[in-house]
Amino acid sequence: MTDRTYDLNNWLETYKETVASFSKAQHDGFKALERFARFNYAVAGDYLEAGLAHAKAALSARAAVGTQTVADLFAKQAELSNQLSEKLRARAQEFSTLASEVQESATSFAADAATRAAGTKKAA
Repeated sequence: MTDRTYDLNNWLETYKETVASFSKAQHDGFKALERFARFNYAVAGDYLEAGLAHAKAALSARAAVGTQTVADLFAKQAELSNQLSEKLRARAQEFSTLASEVQESATSFAADAATRAAGTKKAA
C-alpha cells in the first residue's frame, strides 16, 4: 500500500520544540499581563493619593474661611494637579516602554515560529 515510514523520534522532537516555544510564549504573555496589572495598580494609587491630597487641602481650607484661605486652597490644588500631571507623564513613558518591550517579545516569537515552520517544511 504505502512505502512511507515515519520517524517517530523526529516527530517527537518537532513536537517538543513546538510545545516549548508556545510554553515560553505563554509564560512571556502572563509576565506581560502581570506587568500591565502592576502598572495599572500604580496609576490607580497615584490617582488615589492625589484625590486624598485634594480632599485634605479642601478640608483644611474649610476650617478657616477667608479670602486668603481660598487663594491658598486654589494654589495648593494647582500644585497638587501639577504633581499628578508629572507622575502621569512619567507613567505614560513607562507604559510606552512596557508596550514596546511586549511588542518586541511578540515579534521575536512570531519570527521564531516562522523560522521553525520554514525549517519543518524543508525537512518534510
